Amino acid sequence: MQRLKSRPQFQAVLAGSILARTPHFVLHRAPLHASRAEPAQTLFAVDDVWLGAMVPKRWARRAVTRNTIKRQVYTVSQEFESSLAHAAHVVRLRSGFDRQHFVSATSDALKAAVRGELQQLFARAAPAPEPLAGGRS
Repeated sequence: MQRLKSRPQFQAVLAGSILARTPHFVLHRAPLHASRAEPAQTLFAVDDVWLGAMVPKRWARRAVTRNTIKRQVYTVSQEFESSLAHAAHVVRLRSGFDRQHFVSATSDALKAAVRGELQQLFARAAPAPEPLAGGRS
């Protein structure tokens, strides 16, 4: 799995389609080889799964919280790497976690809530399993 690093890479993916949503996160995807493939090929040189995480300061004020959420994104995404298409993906935090429930910036409760929601997000993005061929005789 490759990580998105540059602003143009993130912008290209955010201009793509929305693949899945949860109450706090949204998963964006853009194909690596668009019909006008030249700009996309220069942004994504390797044909692999690309992933980036966006955690705006607006929704997670403390840097330690933003870093914790990003670590959870990258850890959970490794579990679902085989089910993700060879495309560029961005997980974006779209609303904040309630500070009344998660007082500590890196509490185990916050990590568990983030992890659970990210697992839902990636499960929704995974393609439906193919039905078995030749089921009836």
